Amino acid sequence: MAEPGTALSYDWNTEGGPHPAQVPAVTFDDETLRDGLQSPSVAHPAVAERLQFLELAAAVGITAADVGLPGAGARAAREAEAVCRGLLAARLPIVPNCAARARREDLEPILEIAQRIGHPVEAAIFLGSSPLRCRVEGWSLGDLLARTEESVAFAVAHGAPVTFVAEDTTRSHPEDLRRLFLTAIRAGATRLCLADTAGQADPFGAVRLVRFARGVVHDAGAAGVGLDWHGHNDRGLAVANALAAAWAGAGRLHATALGVGERVGNAAMEQLLVNARLLGWAQPNLRGLMAYVRQASAMVGVAIPPSAPVAGRDAFRTSTGVHASAILKAGRQGDDELVDLVYSAIPAAWLGRQQEIEVGPMSGAANVRWWLAAHGYADDARAVATVLATAKVADRILDDDEIRVLVEAAIGSPTQ
Repeated sequence: MAEPGTALSYDWNTEGGPHPAQVPAVTFDDETLRDGLQSPSVAHPAVAERLQFLELAAAVGITAADVGLPGAGARAAREAEAVCRGLLAARLPIVPNCAARARREDLEPILEIAQRIGHPVEAAIFLGSSPLRCRVEGWSLGDLLARTEESVAFAVAHGAPVTFVAEDTTRSHPEDLRRLFLTAIRAGATRLCLADTAGQADPFGAVRLVRFARGVVHDAGAAGVGLDWHGHNDRGLAVANALAAAWAGAGRLHATALGVGERVGNAAMEQLLVNARLLGWAQPNLRGLMAYVRQASAMVGVAIPPSAPVAGRDAFRTSTGVHASAILKAGRQGDDELVDLVYSAIPAAWLGRQQEIEVGPMSGAANVRWWLAAHGYADDARAVATVLATAKVADRILDDDEIRVLVEAAIGSPTQ
């Protein structure tokens, strides 16, 4: 055990095993404007809202974004083109990509957008690869291989960078995937995306799958082909799986703001960015993260849950006496880092936030003393006793106005 004062904490995440910080730099592909909009509970945002969102995404360090599926129809194609034009006009450092089924009818609108705006648009070509998908669609492996080769080669021949997405990768047979990946690479794909389409994976499976895909890329002599991870949250493991995939060698992670998406959603981008910063895999500008999340919430009409990690109202907020006492003691030492970490794994200051202490039924005297100091009142035993007596019989936390009335009834106005 380290002597007191030599370190603020011991990190079991990194000691005694492979150090996660050895992972090469990780980048992020924002799927909010495509996969996120497939949630049945979201609103359909205007192009101006999408561009404002992407401006905030760029500000935090996101470098790629899926801006739609133009093959879904004329409206989808118009909106995707408008977003691509807006990105170029604003000179945002975000590379646009569009999703496409493995067929020319989906690829042609993407190629036409690229031609009209005078800038390449990455095509993320997806094709169901699992036995389940093949059974439902009536596809054979031969069908998959032919469609992969034809669609990837067609897009590449017309100047589009291609990411080949093996939809439902996490439920596909290794040898089928090997043949599909090799076909896509030979046809010119520059990235392979491993998709946990139904949220089947756990972190151990994510590691095994990424290592397998890395082996295929290595055996093909295609060192320049990148690996993406795209995961859904059906088992509540999307963030953990994405981090495990990065640890195993996936260089670009797909996610959505607040985790919005099909069914129960995708990996939450804000959580991935904070974890990547903690792990030393990326240096996002987290000061802009709350603006990014709030814009997403307003844009798609999804409230931020109070308990949401990183972004929720309660992420750095407590009304518990034991916690408040520790935070108050840390504050008396004049160490902001100590205040931030004594009851939090994430420094609130990274996000431009701070620890918040409320007063309620689970509170102690430390909660009231913190409130008094924060609002300019003297630390008075009568005020502490008065407020605490009311809080202990309340059925919720007390708001500032309620506490102010109690304090001033006991000791008068705040000190000047």
